[in-house]
Amino acid sequence: MTTTYAALLRGINVGGSRKVPMAELRTLMTGLGHDDVRTHLQSGQAVFAADHGDEESLAAELASAIEKHFGFAVDVIVRDHAYLKAIADNCPFPAAELEPKQLHVTYFSAPVEAERFAEIDRDAHLPEEFRLGDRALYLYAPNGLGRSKLAEILSRPRINKGLIATSRNWNTVVKLVEMTGA
Repeated sequence: MTTTYAALLRGINVGGSRKVPMAELRTLMTGLGHDDVRTHLQSGQAVFAADHGDEESLAAELASAIEKHFGFAVDVIVRDHAYLKAIADNCPFPAAELEPKQLHVTYFSAPVEAERFAEIDRDAHLPEEFRLGDRALYLYAPNGLGRSKLAEILSRPRINKGLIATSRNWNTVVKLVEMTGA
């Protein structure tokens, strides 16, 4: 049985470094035996169909192929349509009422416990807020991610230790649900 997935690549094509041209990525993924490979934007999203493997093994396979082909390591998270749709459907913030730049989802490679974030003084960052989901963190940043002090704290290595974490704005969250559901 074939399943449609999204591959989320962390930290590529940012600031002129770690360049991964999307056409090359599509060719690479097709060479791994994946079907219907499509990319979204230049910032590290690819959708593909696979009839083998699971999310973790597919992510490891793609990360290894990227390192061999491009010469640098890239963290990869792979998630299927059902998961991506559940993340969008279970958003604890009123997504339809917000500008997409105000809402972000950080996808994690494994489940996260609330204790990981216990040291963060949530009241000190209001009106910015975050909530945890299934291997995800929802961030409401009313002035955008670039100005968010809370986003800066949430991305610290000691908070994300042992995890792959990669964030997407709400437009991309919704687009990946659409692309994997097609």
